[in-house]
Amino acid sequence: MIEGLLQFYMYDFSEFARDPAVFRFNSSGAFAPYPLLDQYFTAPNCWPLLIYADDAVAGFALVNQHSHRTGGEVERNMGEFFVARPFRRRGVATAALHRILDLHPGQWEVAVALKNAPARDFWPRAIAASPRVGDLKETVGDGKNWTGPIWTFKAHP
Repeated sequence: MIEGLLQFYMYDFSEFARDPAVFRFNSSGAFAPYPLLDQYFTAPNCWPLLIYADDAVAGFALVNQHSHRTGGEVERNMGEFFVARPFRRRGVATAALHRILDLHPGQWEVAVALKNAPARDFWPRAIAASPRVGDLKETVGDGKNWTGPIWTFKAHP
């Protein structure tokens, strides 16, 4: 399911690509497979999650421990987050984020690509709306490990 949804995610994300060649179709008319997707189903520090709305799959989240600030590890990082277009602007993404924070408390990072203006608007608002969040801070990537804003915060149990 997530592998299929990643095609829609990559299509949406291609709009913000610095290098359009990364998002070329293969001979089957699809994007290249998402790198390291298999580790989300085998590694103990990765969590693949489906997002539901109205009893239908609405998207996914890939949570890991990779820090975009340091290049090392953090307790929780939102590796990828996707809500399909029919479910956007209905509170589905915010509700999904809050549920994910309930399931995975700890020190979090959320890094957003500099060109992704919709995500730059969504994330600070959705994070701050959670009653479990404290110590929300925005930093800017160093240009090496990440280019764009990075929100760090504590999700309390």
